[in-house]
Amino acid sequence: MTSPDDGTTAEHATAQDNILTTLPAAMTGRASPAKAAVGDKPVFAYISSLPQPQRSIAERVDALAAKTLPGLQRSVKWGMAFYGVGDGWCFSCGGFAGHVKLTFGRGTSLTPVPPVTPIGMGKASRGVDLESLEDLDERQVATWMQQAAAIPGFGKR
Repeated sequence: MTSPDDGTTAEHATAQDNILTTLPAAMTGRASPAKAAVGDKPVFAYISSLPQPQRSIAERVDALAAKTLPGLQRSVKWGMAFYGVGDGWCFSCGGFAGHVKLTFGRGTSLTPVPPVTPIGMGKASRGVDLESLEDLDERQVATWMQQAAAIPGFGKR
């Protein structure tokens, strides 16, 4: 798929195996061709479709979310994994060329405020770009996950 703003391309293998071989470089357009679907199974399928190292990073983020947030709910929306508790979403995790973007919808309300302002995700969104497992500060991310779950989520399910 070609992103309208920056010309990046997401190429994928045949529809039968639905494995991504190239991910968009920027956060414009969809992160992947994954179809919107609610539940654990579509998120696990999305994560398993990512190339390495993005797959390992997304798996670790997902496991941390499951460990940190009781009542966690998952969904695939806009080509990324979304995570929530209650009646809204807390954060998203999407694979891109060279990194995984972890975005908190109400990130400006978190302490400390996550350093990255994502493109096209809303004025209050903040997050981190994870290029490797070593970039994932699990303690800090778990704290952000807990804070995000304690405030009203963004969007409705």
